[in-house]
Amino acid sequence: MTQLLATAALVFLTAGSPAPSAPAASATVQGQADQPSDRAVNPSQPDFTIIGLPTTLKIPKFASAFRVTHRFTRSLGAGDFSDLASDFFGFDGGAQIGLEYRFGIMAGTQIGIHRTSDRTMQFFLQQHLIDQGESPIGVDVIAIAEGTNNFRDSYSPGIGAVLSRTIGRHGAFYAHPIFINNTNALPSDSLDENNTFILGLGGRLRVRPTVYLVGEVIPRFGYTPDSTHASFGIEKRAGGHSFQINFSNGFGTTMSQLARGGQGNDTWFIGFNISRKFF
Repeated sequence: MTQLLATAALVFLTAGSPAPSAPAASATVQGQADQPSDRAVNPSQPDFTIIGLPTTLKIPKFASAFRVTHRFTRSLGAGDFSDLASDFFGFDGGAQIGLEYRFGIMAGTQIGIHRTSDRTMQFFLQQHLIDQGESPIGVDVIAIAEGTNNFRDSYSPGIGAVLSRTIGRHGAFYAHPIFINNTNALPSDSLDENNTFILGLGGRLRVRPTVYLVGEVIPRFGYTPDSTHASFGIEKRAGGHSFQINFSNGFGTTMSQLARGGQGNDTWFIGFNISRKFF
């Protein structure tokens, strides 16, 4: 069923004629020479996420975006090279799939939902506070409500900030101080500490006009099972689409899944993200 959903989502993302090229990032709103348009391509922040963590890219009012996350659950380190090759380097294995939709309810305010194939649902609200230029960094605040079993069990609310610093047109660096309550996905476990504070660190480096290297690592404090989550990858922007191949030491994509950490520093999984902007 999840594979069918992913296939349908991919068809949906690529349906229709290719998105027209947006004006350069220096494009401005008519009559406001100093105000960049939220509809213009930002070459330093082309997407709303790095790999799993959010960016401070703003979505225009009443615009929307869709994203598919796909993490193959076959470890690249399991068995020898012939075993890996016979499984087509992990592509023959099962996968955890996520479907995400976000919508701009007003300028600088976006809401969204992300559901993974293990029936975890995450709702989020992100509000832009400060543009870079008004201060040395851009600042958003983000609130999260997450629950397992289709939002019926093990709730994990969270709140925090997204801090960004773009480097001209060459990329951006990010920090994510976020507190997540009840990160433990097993409510039957009675622990003294079930909350996690993460300090996500990530970046996107533009190496070609539409090609980027991406990476993130998520140090944690409090409830910290398993190892620190880390990911890296390469991304291609094509009109309103972004295509990303990534490697992670875990296959979580929601905030509490990322806060629980990876499967181990020597255990890596291949995956991809595909996103589509509708503006």
